[in-house]
Amino acid sequence: MKRSIFLLTIVFAFSSNLCAQNLSTTEKKILTSIEQSNGEAISFLEKVVNINSGTLNSKGVKEVGKVFQDAFENIGFSTNWIEMPKEMNRAGHLFAETTGKKGKKLLLIGHLDTVFEEDSPFQQFKMVNDSIAHAPGGNDMKGGNVIVLYALKALHQNGLLNNAQIVVAFTGDEESTGKPLDISRKDLVEVAKRSDIALGFETSTGFNYATVARRGASGWALEVEGKRAHSSGIFNESVGAGAIFEISRILHEFYTEVKGEDLLTFNPGTLLGGTFVNFDSSTSKGDVFGKGNVVAQKAVARGGLRFISEEQKQRARAKMKEVVSNNLPRTSAKVTFTDSYPAMQPTPGNTELLNMLNKVSLDLDQGEVLAYDPGKRGAADVSFVAQYVDCLDGLGTMGTGAHTPEETVNLNTIEALTKRTAILIYRLINSK
Repeated sequence: MKRSIFLLTIVFAFSSNLCAQNLSTTEKKILTSIEQSNGEAISFLEKVVNINSGTLNSKGVKEVGKVFQDAFENIGFSTNWIEMPKEMNRAGHLFAETTGKKGKKLLLIGHLDTVFEEDSPFQQFKMVNDSIAHAPGGNDMKGGNVIVLYALKALHQNGLLNNAQIVVAFTGDEESTGKPLDISRKDLVEVAKRSDIALGFETSTGFNYATVARRGASGWALEVEGKRAHSSGIFNESVGAGAIFEISRILHEFYTEVKGEDLLTFNPGTLLGGTFVNFDSSTSKGDVFGKGNVVAQKAVARGGLRFISEEQKQRARAKMKEVVSNNLPRTSAKVTFTDSYPAMQPTPGNTELLNMLNKVSLDLDQGEVLAYDPGKRGAADVSFVAQYVDCLDGLGTMGTGAHTPEETVNLNTIEALTKRTAILIYRLINSK
C-alpha cells in the first residue's frame, strides 16, 4: 500500500509539469491556488470528521453544517439552512448559492450526515501513515464536501465565479432519508429544476471512473398468515401449510421467478416466523415465539430492491405480487413496497458530462476516466434530480471501508481530485 501511494504521489508531481501545455493561463492559476490551500483543506476535513454527524444526531449534523456554512459565506455564497419538520427527526439541509447568467447552471450535491451515530466507537480522525487516515465519514462523504468547497474557493480567489449560477446542496439525511420524500427532497428537486447540470461528490471509485448511472432503491415488506394448530394436522385440509412454509415458498419463487433481469437485485434482510411475531421496523429488531409442535400462524420478512429504471422496478413489483398471491392452503400473504431512491438512468447527457470530465483529466495528465458499473454502486441523492438535469457522480474522495469502522480516506488524492473538480466547474460555467 505504501509503495503504491508513493508512486501515485510521484506521478502527480511529475504530471503537474506535463499538463501545463493543455491548460489555459487562468486554469494554471486555479491549480496554484489549490496547491497552496491543500494543507488547509486536509485540516478542514479533520475538523469536520471529528464532529459526530450520524443521521439521527441532529445537533451534530447542524454543527457540521454550520462549519461549512461559514466557509461558503467567506467565499461569497449566500447560504440557507433548511429545517425539516420536527416529526421527521432529521436535522435539515445546507444550501449555498451564487447567482448569475453565465454558462451552465450547476447543482453540486453532497451530504453532511454519516452512518456513525453518537454511540459508535468510531469517532475520531486518526492518521494511519503519512497519507491515509481512519476517518468516520471522511470518505463517505465529508471528503467530497471538502473537495467542493476548496474547488470553489480556488475559483473565488481568482475572481472566476462572477455571474455564475452555482448551488451547493449538502443534505443532512442521505444515509437514512427522512420520510416523506416529497418533503425531505423537495428543495433539492426544486433547485434541480432551475439547473442544467448536477454533479455528485459521493465516494470516488478511483481516478479512472465516474458514475453516469446509479440504481434506485426500494424497500419491501412481506406479511404472511397461517392457521395455528397442532403440528400433527399440518398439510390436512383444515390446517393447511402454515405461515413458515408459505413464506418459504414465496422467497424461493422470488429467487426463481423474479430474478434474472440485468441490474435488478432484491434481498431479504430479515425473516421471522412462529406463533407470535413482533417486529419493530424503526429499529429493524424483533422477537418470535413458537414451538415445533405448533403450526406457525405468522411470518414476516423485510428486504430491499435495486433497479436501474422505473420500468424495471414496476416489472419486478408486479412479478413479486403475482408470486405472493398464489397462496398455499389455509394461508394468506401480502407484500408492500416503500420508495426510497429513484434510479439515475444512463443518458446521452450524462455521457457527455463524462466526456468533459475525461478531457479535464487527460489535460491534467490524471488518466482516462470511464463509466463505472452501476451494479456496483449504491443509491445517492443525485438520483432524485436525474430526471431533470444531466448528472455525473462519484467525484468525491478516494478511500476504503465506507460504512465500516475501518473507513479510510486517502489524503494524497484530495489535491488532484480538487483540481479536476475546479477545472471541470470552470469549463462548465464558461460553456454555452
